[in-house]
Amino acid sequence: MTEQTRPAGAHDDHARCKALGRVLDRIGDKWAIMVVGALSNGPVRFNALLRLIEGVSHRMLTLTLRGLEQDGLVKRTVYPTVPPKVEYELTRVGRSLIEPLSVLSSWAETNLPTIEAARTASKEEETEASE
Repeated sequence: MTEQTRPAGAHDDHARCKALGRVLDRIGDKWAIMVVGALSNGPVRFNALLRLIEGVSHRMLTLTLRGLEQDGLVKRTVYPTVPPKVEYELTRVGRSLIEPLSVLSSWAETNLPTIEAARTASKEEETEASE
């Protein structure tokens, strides 16, 4: 559908969807969600985050924190000690993510059995169709 054939108001919806997609690209990542959860109780040092977030690599945690910091969701504070002490904490905007992510987590827990059942049924249908 081109710009000219799109119904009135659809352009605004399309622009909102694109904007939402850009935000979800950052916060919808599993590591970003886990970082927000780990920081939800206050500032945490890098190595403590590595221990808290099971399975995350040093590199992936670095990239995730850097991205969240660039988007203004996480604040990095370096203390002038030897060795330097670095803490990460959620900004005001980052803290505002805690409630929506909590709601999404509850939704996922409630609906996971239904989703898994649908996936199983879909796989069974694919198997039957290929035989």
